[in-house]
Amino acid sequence: MTASASPSPNPAPRAGAVYFLGRAILRPLFWLMYRPRIVGRANVPEHGPVLLVSNHLSSLDTVIIPTSAVRPVQFLIKASYFAGSGTLGRFKRWFFGSIGGVPVHRATGRDARAALDAGSSILRAGSVFAVFPEGTRSRDGKLHEGHGGAAWMARDTGAAVVPVGLIGTGTVRPLSHLLPGRPRLEVRFGEPLDLSDLAGMPDGRARREITERMMAAIARLSGQERSGSVNASSRD
Repeated sequence: MTASASPSPNPAPRAGAVYFLGRAILRPLFWLMYRPRIVGRANVPEHGPVLLVSNHLSSLDTVIIPTSAVRPVQFLIKASYFAGSGTLGRFKRWFFGSIGGVPVHRATGRDARAALDAGSSILRAGSVFAVFPEGTRSRDGKLHEGHGGAAWMARDTGAAVVPVGLIGTGTVRPLSHLLPGRPRLEVRFGEPLDLSDLAGMPDGRARREITERMMAAIARLSGQERSGSVNASSRD
């Protein structure tokens, strides 16, 4: 598929030195704590724009994916993390900006479209961007229906869409790695989705089909039962 919109006039945020330093520290730390098993890492294309679409079970997910992938991965981050005044506020804006975070408001309309445009700008810059199509993390362990934003970015930019299945992150609790039988996490990168047959399809229908293919692939990778409904139970 080809991009259908013109590039954003604003430069795309990129991961800085803080991101790479943090990843270098967290990778061995996570290996000691959770012994993550990473499958299919080679399925992420080495070059060009890549949209990772993943299930969402825990706040740990936004860390375990970047530490498992070879290439830098950028995420949407709640806009409140970029807010605040004084020294703390400036530090937060610097830190989350340094890791390539994209602020997003929990809203619809203009704010939601701005977040999608920011994600598209990252993809057009040839980077890797990750989203959780469910919108919020699942509290019941089921895979809920996906929203259309990820499909819109895929359609808008022509990025390779790689499904990700996370297993075990929802069972992690503080200090659980110190207990016998500690959980072992698994990150499964699937093969890029073939969306070439949707090139001439009307946008609305194509986005619905892309969303369904994303969620079906995530379900196969994660082994989750699909709920058949939108997740409205979680606020984070």
